[in-house]
Amino acid sequence: MHFPIVIDSAGSGAGAGAAVVAEQRRTPRSQGTGKPSGKPTGRPTGKSAGKPAGQSAGKPAGKRPAASGRPSSAKSSERGQRWSPDADRSDRSDRSDRSDRSDRSDRSDRKDRRGSSGRPAKQGDRPGRKSDWRRPADKQGARTVEQERYDGPELPEDITGRELDRSVSAQLKGLPEKLAARVARHLAAAGALVDDDPETAYQHTLAARARAPRLAVVREATGEAAYAAGHYAEALAELRAAKRMNGATAYLPIMADCHRALGKPQEALKLSKSPSVANFAPEAKAEMTIVEAGARRDLGQLDAALRTLELAPLASKSRSSWVVRLRYAYADALEAAGREQDALAWFHRTHAIDSDELTDADERAEALERKLG
Repeated sequence: MHFPIVIDSAGSGAGAGAAVVAEQRRTPRSQGTGKPSGKPTGRPTGKSAGKPAGQSAGKPAGKRPAASGRPSSAKSSERGQRWSPDADRSDRSDRSDRSDRSDRSDRSDRKDRRGSSGRPAKQGDRPGRKSDWRRPADKQGARTVEQERYDGPELPEDITGRELDRSVSAQLKGLPEKLAARVARHLAAAGALVDDDPETAYQHTLAARARAPRLAVVREATGEAAYAAGHYAEALAELRAAKRMNGATAYLPIMADCHRALGKPQEALKLSKSPSVANFAPEAKAEMTIVEAGARRDLGQLDAALRTLELAPLASKSRSSWVVRLRYAYADALEAAGREQDALAWFHRTHAIDSDELTDADERAEALERKLG
């Protein structure tokens, strides 16, 4: 496409005069006179004057006919024509027209070579995406692993995302509205399924992570769901990422237990000795105590495991879940150490406060009673 250039008509006085002046200015100067050769002065040009060497410039050697009506040479006319503004503009216009026509032709050719979507055609059939309306259903390729992970499991209709705690929802406000709503629904679905179907809950958190990988709350949820589903290496990596993002230490008990599950009890013991453990809430501190005792047992240090548990508040009057788990771990360690009578007593004490049936303390007590007769 070219831009139109407004020029005067060739027949108008102003336009014609401007063309002549421009032609004269652009005509090469004479070597001898220093005046334009195209100007009708009545004097011959420098080279055609036939002056002898040394004769002053501008004085004719003899009487010669005036050059007022004399046309310029063919070469000079050609130069003047070449540099004329009207000719220059018309040339540009012609070139623009030719370029425009060629561009349109090229564009039509390119359009023929392209597909209906405007993208260059490729050799062979590329696998299509699921639900791609540009492709027939029989040509839609299967989703890749990454795409399936991004899609996530089917979201239940009754999950809206409003089920999340306000502190979690507040961390999603930095996302675009639609994206935040989608991430919130996946996190809420994961929270609803983590106890009954931890693997599906983990897939929901992976879908949330694919959309918002830089949010600590998303990485934390992914780590906890991976831990519940038995993906301990993935859980450890996600919780480490969350800890780097927000500096929280509440993940340390789960991270230590992941080390145990991965066969690294020494790493678990290192985490259990972290200075921040002293400032833990009772529940988190009890969880770390259980993990530390388990790591001692993994290393064959049963007596050390019992001492670790005995330093915990086993006789707490609280009926919280952390007291239940703490007593159960102690009873199990006693049985492993061969102290079956003591173990039976602590299994009964565990069952007495386990109203939610978090453990099988009653079954373990019955089995010991049968064994002891």
